[in-house]
Amino acid sequence: MTDPTSKRKEMQSKMALSNRHSSGIVIRSSISTLMLSMFATLASFYIAGRLWQDAEGRVYLTKELDRITGQGHSAISVDDTLKIIACREQRKKLSAIEMELEAARQEGFVSSYLVEKDKISDKRPLVVIGVLTRFDRKNNRDAIRKAWMASGRASKKLEDQKGIIARFVIGRRFSFSCFHFYILFFNLFLDLISELPCSSNRGDSFDRNIDIENKQTNDLFILENYVEKHEEQAQKTKLFFSLAAEYWNADFYAKVNDDVYVNIDAFGTTLASYAGKPRVYMGCMKSGEVFSEQSHRWYEPDWWKFGDGKVYFRHASGEMFVISKALAKFININRSILRAYAHGDVTVGSWFIGADVEHIDERKLCCSSWSTGAICSGV
Repeated sequence: MTDPTSKRKEMQSKMALSNRHSSGIVIRSSISTLMLSMFATLASFYIAGRLWQDAEGRVYLTKELDRITGQGHSAISVDDTLKIIACREQRKKLSAIEMELEAARQEGFVSSYLVEKDKISDKRPLVVIGVLTRFDRKNNRDAIRKAWMASGRASKKLEDQKGIIARFVIGRRFSFSCFHFYILFFNLFLDLISELPCSSNRGDSFDRNIDIENKQTNDLFILENYVEKHEEQAQKTKLFFSLAAEYWNADFYAKVNDDVYVNIDAFGTTLASYAGKPRVYMGCMKSGEVFSEQSHRWYEPDWWKFGDGKVYFRHASGEMFVISKALAKFININRSILRAYAHGDVTVGSWFIGADVEHIDERKLCCSSWSTGAICSGV
């Protein structure tokens, strides 16, 4: 016969074992729930980032399509189509007349009304210098400010007395990656907590640093609608000339790299000697081999367009070159149809190869080596 005391002990040990098993299940269940919650949170961030990316991408593509086509509607009538064609033809004629008027004005054929207007208005700048730079080149910008590009009161004096305006040219940084979405989300959250207004620079630290630098120096020309990409320097150059021609009414516009030293006095003197020429494309003219091998550093995807000789046409070296006002206006008017090649200097030269433009091989603008009387030098 079984002892009642031993039965009670056996039942108590079973209950204790059952309790320990149940508590282990509860602990594992709590850990699993926590892991699942963390995974769900991360998944929601990822999905939100992708949805935000797709939405912003669609908006951007729609705006670009509207800008290129000049239409905001997907379907138009036949009458509207004819009106659009007629307007485009009139715009082409108006652009041609504007080019002819600008050329005539630079050659001295100016009406008495315009002469009086110029006397009343401020002195026109001699040249606008655009120093193309990037986010990671602040040390170069600081070196240029100390070496030849004046800032503050000295910059204003240079503009007023010599008519020389110099600005660093930079675009914006724009990324749709999930990582930058998280940064933007948390920056916005912190702004709301601290009751500070949201920044208009897309929440990127690079853009914020550029805005801060510009507030301190006031010498940056920021291309708000251009995304900084090293492989698209030709597009950046085109946008600079186009916008600079709208913003400043100068005789000349110059593009300079941010690793080039410029002798401002000699540069101004040289440009003044060409002031009477209407359509000038000036620089250290060169040519070179067109490389068709994809593995080559200077590979040209459109190599077949340059003939069997595979040689580029004459163009100014990209370190520094100058164009006159009429050519800057030409770029501004036709920027939507001016194409780009693999290299920026070749691209600019291609825009003028079929136009009535005077190519000036100014050896003082050869920046590869410093020589007596030179205007620039690579650093």
